[in-house]
Amino acid sequence: MDEEGWLAGAERRPSPSQDARPPGTQIDLLVIHNISLPPGEFSGDWIDDLFLDRLDPAAHPYFREIAGLRVSAHLLIRRNGRLLQYVPFEQRAWHAGVSRFAERERCNDFSIGIELEGTDDIPFTDAQYARLVQCTRQILRRYPGITEDRIAGHAEIAPGRKTDPGPAFDWNRYRRSMRAEGRAVALDPLQE
Repeated sequence: MDEEGWLAGAERRPSPSQDARPPGTQIDLLVIHNISLPPGEFSGDWIDDLFLDRLDPAAHPYFREIAGLRVSAHLLIRRNGRLLQYVPFEQRAWHAGVSRFAERERCNDFSIGIELEGTDDIPFTDAQYARLVQCTRQILRRYPGITEDRIAGHAEIAPGRKTDPGPAFDWNRYRRSMRAEGRAVALDPLQE
């Protein structure tokens, strides 16, 4: 990871939907999301287009509903484990919206957002879990304020408004893998 927070091995796709964090902000929250565009579909570059502010509202009926929405995440992990980074960690990505964690509002100010390509009710892939664990370990080394109890789902910081990463996300599997210190997190090279 470089000084700005670009992760080695991630494909860089700088999003215009980012800005500076408030001065003196300690990054101490990791938020896990899911996304698919159109909903339930896992192909194409629509997520890229959304995060890069170039989504064509005429390309799909659902896109008209979200036209003009300016959002981003720090990272996106595709179904095959491919890793894309839209915002360096030292900058504020626009992923959480109206949110609150541990009595603090505006979670975008102090969090890192990771999107998993998926839905609330379709299981995530082995490659995604492996990449998520790999990324999380790197992030925790750089940002020690993010502890296990400061890793949350979008639903936890925006209850009633958001449901992701949803019941299909296996929190126990993720946490067990995170605790497996000393064991390498292997990614299938054919899936990268």
